[in-house]
Amino acid sequence: MNESTNTKWRISGEEIANCNCAWGCPCQFNALPTTGNCEAIVGWQIEEGFYGDTQMVGVKFARLFHWPAAIHEGNGTMLMIIDEGATAEQREALEALDTGQQGGAYFEITAAVCPNRLDPTFAPITLAIDRQQRRALLSIPDFGESRSEPIKNPVSGEEHRARIVLPNGFEYEEAEMGNTVSFNVSAGGHLEFQHENCYAQFNAFDWSNE
Repeated sequence: MNESTNTKWRISGEEIANCNCAWGCPCQFNALPTTGNCEAIVGWQIEEGFYGDTQMVGVKFARLFHWPAAIHEGNGTMLMIIDEGATAEQREALEALDTGQQGGAYFEITAAVCPNRLDPTFAPITLAIDRQQRRALLSIPDFGESRSEPIKNPVSGEEHRARIVLPNGFEYEEAEMGNTVSFNVSAGGHLEFQHENCYAQFNAFDWSNE
């Protein structure tokens, strides 16, 4: 990769991630996934950012993932979905980031472990994230949806709070833990699954290639 030819970019905002691992997700600790494979739906709301001269504020996007084994073993499949409200320039920016060729650790790493990258598509995305309350709703007609809530004490029913802190994390530095009440993905092929009462992660993100 020739960094001098890359377009400068930075995006930051809120993220909700749902996967089929148990609460806490072993993958966050370099361990193997709970069930031996990884299936996930992740949504982002950009609150600040740019890609070259294109402003990215307000853009929503999501990605669907499937790995047949541990993420670091690769051979994953992923599909990016960009909210239909994004402008043509904003769509082009996210499509460029999706390849991993514009730099930035998060996009470079996911591109490396997901060689089966499907062409990005566009759809209406409903995304509501309340990180402090550990609640979120992500809905993409014809592609998938998820609903997340706080983890609850199995005896008292009281809301339980836990966080993961990764000072050198490439995706986030601190994330609130939650419960995925349910999520489903229906994009065909490997991207066809549903799960319930599993891992949910609420976090801020701040990525760039600078």
